[in-house]
Amino acid sequence: MKDVLTSAALALVQQSSSSPVSPSASSSGSPARNGTRPPLERGLHAIRRHLGMEVAFISEFIDGRRVFRHVDADAADGPVKAGASDPLEESYCQRVVDGRLPELITDACLNTEALSLPATRALPVGAHLSVPIRLADGQLYGTFCCFSRSADHTLTRRDLDMMRVFAQMAAEEIQDALAAQEARRLVEDRIEAVCNADGLKMVYQPIVDVRSARVGGFESLARFSLQPLRSPDVWFAEAAHVGRAVEMETKAIRLALEALTQLPPDIYVTVNTSPETIVNGHFASVLQGYPLERIVVEVTEHQVVERYEDIAAVMLPLQSQGLRVAIDDAGAGYASFRHILNLHPNIVKMDYSITHCIDSDRSRRALAAAMHGFASETGCHIVAEGVETTAELETIRRLGIGRAQGYHLGRPMPLEQAQSLVGHRPH
Repeated sequence: MKDVLTSAALALVQQSSSSPVSPSASSSGSPARNGTRPPLERGLHAIRRHLGMEVAFISEFIDGRRVFRHVDADAADGPVKAGASDPLEESYCQRVVDGRLPELITDACLNTEALSLPATRALPVGAHLSVPIRLADGQLYGTFCCFSRSADHTLTRRDLDMMRVFAQMAAEEIQDALAAQEARRLVEDRIEAVCNADGLKMVYQPIVDVRSARVGGFESLARFSLQPLRSPDVWFAEAAHVGRAVEMETKAIRLALEALTQLPPDIYVTVNTSPETIVNGHFASVLQGYPLERIVVEVTEHQVVERYEDIAAVMLPLQSQGLRVAIDDAGAGYASFRHILNLHPNIVKMDYSITHCIDSDRSRRALAAAMHGFASETGCHIVAEGVETTAELETIRRLGIGRAQGYHLGRPMPLEQAQSLVGHRPH
């Protein structure tokens, strides 16, 4: 019987998807078609129309109040509004749940308990159906209700069974939404801890002149010490998911630039940032007070940028004061080449996917040579990333590429170790 009812409920939702929707308080407030509304709201509308009711809603019980989460009504200015609430004890819902009222009422004016509620005469309430919504663990979430101002003696147990099936379907959707909400809350808590505590540290990987073997600069890289231990890209992706990527990137840049006072004046530091952070309005202020000629900004975004002019508007004035721009992961994807063509960088960082096994792969050598030729033609410099062997380093040297970084030349290290590497101590 349950499967039959579930199929019938789904059929009602599908049927409503092809018919216009009256304005609903659960939507944005403007008329919409069912095909553009979430399944839960489409189902609410379909059941209400099937039963011939004026109002249908899903409520949540919170701290003694009934909060209307989803509402579908004949009229947009009806008595029930999504987001509104009222005392639970003054509601039909509470009395249905605790057994003082039946789930199916064909005429509320014939029920003594219903008449004790002011709303029964004030609205008035005629026909009323209400069933509890329980989550997977048995917890009571609230109720699914339909009512009309006029009585309806044609309502039967079959109509109530249809309500119960939809209530179960609604409970599953609500359960998923609550799980997603809790997952987001946990992410927000983790990102909050990073942004407002000491969970983010910076390490520095040397960038070496291939011919002289001298360190010319360091790339700053974020490291996270908070649990759970994950790679930096996962942390930044989570920050973006909750809208705090710019804040986290900005904190990483501020921490990285502190190294400039601890390193020799001829050593530069590179910081990684995305176009979103560059154009957010605060990027220039983050760099204020630091020697721009010792800073390289690596643009790390791997997605297509639609408005390069917005980036240029921020970066060009800073470049005129000595700031250098690098494009990271060149050769790893289409977006990096768009960055190169539109941002006119000072440095192009050749991706590990090209450097890896370059000594034994003719295609990689040809691509690296082409990038070196492009750099020579445009006046920028190539830095080969991901150098892991002596053979790779020697091949890069023969190709004329002047700078490199990778585990063969130095792993990311704390600032104190970076200071020792360049023979410098704090002033």
